[in-house]
Amino acid sequence: MGRILELVDHLSSEELQQHYRRATDPVELRRWHLLWLISQHWYVKDAAATVGLNYDYARAIVHRYNREGTTSISNRRRGHQRPRRALLNQAQRQELEQALQAPPSDGGLWSSRKVADWIARRTGRSEVRAQRGWDYLQRLERSLQSPRPQHVQADPEAQAAFKETSPPV
Repeated sequence: MGRILELVDHLSSEELQQHYRRATDPVELRRWHLLWLISQHWYVKDAAATVGLNYDYARAIVHRYNREGTTSISNRRRGHQRPRRALLNQAQRQELEQALQAPPSDGGLWSSRKVADWIARRTGRSEVRAQRGWDYLQRLERSLQSPRPQHVQADPEAQAAFKETSPPV
């Protein structure tokens, strides 16, 4: 058997259910759901398993709610995220788009690493991760280009003869 924790009457069971149903942040949604189930006299262990939380973490949520009230349910990580900022402004992005029309300076094909290096040179950064190069390739609706592999013992004449004698598909 589990343990039933009592909730301080900050909100009624119906109000907890309304907060649960209105929550948009997944962290807050789970917390409201947990509190609503506990207000329905569920065991903490069962309520935690139902909403997918660890038992000790669920108990901590209940204790914090009893101590601090409804403000304790908010997702505190959400406010501490760094704002996302684009590496390239609009002019630099157009410049990259034009650069992608031609082969890269070292020859070959554009890769995420080569795009990241191009961005680093243009923005004056010491390093840009390859993932950011891939992000810009995706934004510009480009795919990662790589040459088609060829076998070292491939015979071009035999392949051409095979194509000529093969039935049409």
